[in-house]
Amino acid sequence: MMDRSCPGTVEPILEILDGKWTLLLLFELFNGTRRFGELRRKLQPISPKTLTDRLRMLEEKGIVRRTLYPGVPLHVEYELTESGQGLQPIFEAMWTWTQEYGAYLKEESYEMGVEGEKVNR
Repeated sequence: MMDRSCPGTVEPILEILDGKWTLLLLFELFNGTRRFGELRRKLQPISPKTLTDRLRMLEEKGIVRRTLYPGVPLHVEYELTESGQGLQPIFEAMWTWTQEYGAYLKEESYEMGVEGEKVNR
């Protein structure tokens, strides 16, 4: 049974994971430290502004660490903090759930019409 206060309790994590590209960005950072250009290439067609916004938000929340290396050219690397790494079980749980129920959801979406109503086959 879930605690009735659950929605309020998980709100902070929902704020972090909400937003286009955030899940994919975090997934990419689970694979290690990345430079801005690497992230941009991996997350095509994300815009530089959106990527910057997502990285800043994750940095402000303490999920991502930004390291600036002086020199010419200047380079910046992004990596998950300890609390960012702590999100990995959530992603593993989503993957497990998708393996179990994902095919069913795909079938359901194919059966839906343009208006969101079921189409008879």
